[in-house]
Amino acid sequence: MAKIEEVNTGNIPEHVAIIMDGNGRWAKQKGKLRVFGHKNGVKAVQSTIEGAARVGIKYVTLYAFSTENWNRPKLEVNALMELLVDTIKKEVKTLNKNKIRLKAIGNLDSLPQNAKMKLQEAIQETAHNDHMTLVLALSYSAKWEIVNAVKQIVRDHDSGKLSMNDINETCIEEALSTNGMPHPELMIRTSGEHRISNFLLWQLAYAELYFTPKLWPDFREDDLYEALLSYQRRERRFGKTSEQISDNIS
Repeated sequence: MAKIEEVNTGNIPEHVAIIMDGNGRWAKQKGKLRVFGHKNGVKAVQSTIEGAARVGIKYVTLYAFSTENWNRPKLEVNALMELLVDTIKKEVKTLNKNKIRLKAIGNLDSLPQNAKMKLQEAIQETAHNDHMTLVLALSYSAKWEIVNAVKQIVRDHDSGKLSMNDINETCIEEALSTNGMPHPELMIRTSGEHRISNFLLWQLAYAELYFTPKLWPDFREDDLYEALLSYQRRERRFGKTSEQISDNIS
């Protein structure tokens, strides 16, 4: 298992995105309801965020609840929302202690009123923190986000704020919910599944993808370091050749 001493702190991704997958399977293996897996997944979040803060990662985005998750059994969805509220209330003090700012992206208006209220309170209470930003993707899907961005651009065009020639990558970036954040350089997915599942499709264009068979409730700080070591062994070329990268040729 990787240790923090093995990680090159001079080559740390500024932004790491994580698909926290496998809670239900973890619970099923133990003969428990899926909710049991979600509750134990909170421990993995705590350990991972602590590890990320230690090595200097500035942004961590967690895929906490997708728009497709609303189609799950009502009992599970209700339990997830209750867990969300309970966890946010408990963790605000820890976030402030570690100078971690909380943000959220997604269709937040679709959340139950109590969950939305507690989330907004936590965001406000941690807004002054500057060591790291924890982003929760809630009721989120990348297709939903891109459609919203297109609608905003069309509104700006129709109102005269934008001409057709003004519409470019920067314009689209500014209309996304992640505006102002760096793109993730590393995306981690647990549980052995090898897909992105409608998560940050625009932003992950050049991210390194890391898949682990470990189920999310078992994921810990050292597993994060293992993913970082994998990232650091890779050559990020962005369309260039290896020779250009090694020779620092533009």
